[in-house]
Amino acid sequence: MNKKSPLRLPVVSASSEYLVMGYLMRRNILTYKAPPNHEGYDLICIHPDPRHLIRDCEMAQVRVQVKSRYATDCDRAFPIKENSLDAFDFLVVVFLNIGRFNRNHDGSYGAETIEFYTLPNQFIREHHHPNSSWQKVRLRGLETEIEQYKDAQGFEQIADALGIEKPMR
Repeated sequence: MNKKSPLRLPVVSASSEYLVMGYLMRRNILTYKAPPNHEGYDLICIHPDPRHLIRDCEMAQVRVQVKSRYATDCDRAFPIKENSLDAFDFLVVVFLNIGRFNRNHDGSYGAETIEFYTLPNQFIREHHHPNSSWQKVRLRGLETEIEQYKDAQGFEQIADALGIEKPMR
């Protein structure tokens, strides 16, 4: 049996971190990229006002892990090692949805809108499967539960954690 090797798209994969950075900065969250292959998190977020006084319920910084899936027809799961669960505050999973690649599909069709889910660390811990060989979090079947973390609503959690009000005139 002729098994296909996995498709590696490093540029497409890297785009997910920059997309998340852009959306967070669009929300006025100052965001910095960690060095490549930095253990545990990919982005650091801070309040844009250097004189902002942190209140009791706020954080001085938020560490964000970014995971991505490029296939529109992916299994809605992503790997995360148990030993990295203490290294981030939020995990943003980015479904890039660039096309269908499963079975006999070549990716030439099936592109859909990008989806972002900003999942709190506690959610990841509750849905982490440490006994599987890849130590995955599976989102299939949790669509109703994760709707509150989707797109702008999800990014709002990071703004709230840092005490960043919505930009208004």
